[in-house]
This record gives sequence, structure tokens and C-alpha cells, in this order.
Amino acid sequence: MSFITDMIIRGWDNFLARPDGAVNLRFYIQPTLASIIAIRAGLKDARIGRPAYLWKAITNREHRAELLRGGWKDMRMPFLIACVLDAIYQIITHRWIYPLEMLFTATLLALVPYLLLRGPVNRLASAFSRNPVPPAE
Repeated sequence: MSFITDMIIRGWDNFLARPDGAVNLRFYIQPTLASIIAIRAGLKDARIGRPAYLWKAITNREHRAELLRGGWKDMRMPFLIACVLDAIYQIITHRWIYPLEMLFTATLLALVPYLLLRGPVNRLASAFSRNPVPPAE
């Protein structure tokens, strides 16, 4: 158990040190890129009358795989770039690659902003739309 706890503590400490380390510009660029992609997807969802993305993915078992596949299609390249940049950072800083830290960092920088913004952008765009489209099921 101590090994796992040490790994989590080291990973969190390393994550908090990343914005000050090498390749730190990605801490601004990657969430911004993910946000732009989420805004575009949310506006598209509102235009065609889809419900909020994350809520629908969580609550609708029949369409969950399709929704997640569509979200992954949008975010696959930014996520992979986030992984590569974090691997470069780890090689420069630690002379080693820690895969779980890399996945954690890439998830926080690329996927979380997308998941948090796509649904609210859809809702806001739908609320302010002059020609509301009925929700598609």
C-alpha cells in the first residue's frame, strides 16, 4: 500500500511542478484548444437539437457508446498530443517516463475542459437561439 501511496504523492507533486517546468506553455494551449473544440461541438449540438453531451452520455445507456465515440473522435488528437508533450517533459525533467502520470496530466489538460464545456455551451446556445430546435432523442 505504501508503494501506491508514494506513487500517487509523487505523481501529484510532479503535476503541480509541471506549469513551472519545461514545456510549460502547454498548460495554457492544451486547455484552450480543448475548450475551442468543446465550444464548436456544443454549438453544433445546439444547432441540431442534441441534449447536453456529458449528461446524455451518463444517463442514456443506449446512446452512450455512440456519444463517447463522437467525443473521442473530437479529442483523440489533442489527447495524444498532450501525452507526447508530457512524455517529452518527463524525459527532460526526470529522464524517465511515468505512464500513469502522463495519462493523468493529458486527461486534465485535454479531456476535462472538453467534458465540462460542451454541454453548457450547448445549453446556452439553445437558450439564446432564435429558432429553437426540439431535442433529438
